[in-house]
Amino acid sequence: MKIIKVGNISIGRGRFCFIGGPCVIENEKVVFKTAEFLKNITETLGIPFIFKSSYDKANRSSIDSFRGVGLKKGMEIFSELKKTFNIPVITDVHCVAEIPEVSSVVDIIQVPAFLCRQTELIVNAAKTRLPVNVKKGQFMAPWETKNIIEKILSAGNDNILLTERGTSFGYNNLVVDFRSLPIMKDFGYPVIFDGTHSVQQPGGLGKSSGGQRQFVEPLCRAAIAVGCNGIFLEVHPHPEKALSDGPNMLSFEQVEPLLKTLKEIEQVL
Repeated sequence: MKIIKVGNISIGRGRFCFIGGPCVIENEKVVFKTAEFLKNITETLGIPFIFKSSYDKANRSSIDSFRGVGLKKGMEIFSELKKTFNIPVITDVHCVAEIPEVSSVVDIIQVPAFLCRQTELIVNAAKTRLPVNVKKGQFMAPWETKNIIEKILSAGNDNILLTERGTSFGYNNLVVDFRSLPIMKDFGYPVIFDGTHSVQQPGGLGKSSGGQRQFVEPLCRAAIAVGCNGIFLEVHPHPEKALSDGPNMLSFEQVEPLLKTLKEIEQVL
């Protein structure tokens, strides 16, 4: 398997990595509070940590939904975050024009699930030579991700991550087929499991998405047992007050016991 280097983190070798943070940058206070909390926990547990948040969520359910602080402010916050906590950052991009500025700040570029077949977006993200994490679309079979890999490789970049985040199962519902993890790993690149988006109910609340966070833990436990290389969780100090993805995000109190359990499972394996 290809080992993906992100700073001093090696994804695909040994311990699983943890990617986490609030869904979207609401303000600097929430971002810094969450980053500090997650860094302290992961350092204590010895789990490699990459911070995640979005400066703009361009695929919200409603025109009235909060999208984020925007590109300029988002990059300023990420830059300060990296200096303050010395942690790598991943964020998603929704259009080609924003890739140059984003790539000058972050350590991994993420392609959202809804855009995982957008060739120009994927190829231009790959041209940055940064690691590219592509979330498998809810509409896509795991073996189809080979086409995504080939698009990234065509740009001369083999720093590739694939993320499982559930498959559409009727209206407003996702299920996880754990066969997808070994299928995608067989292509030779690390596979991440997105525990919080996998319990999302897309558009389930009409103008926003619902979620069933009570199933995050059992799905993550299964993903570690199957052999994923990383766990992706959206975390917020107060999910019930979050401006995006609140119903499926975890609170601070839920994160540490979950990560402890996942580490214990990995050690047993």
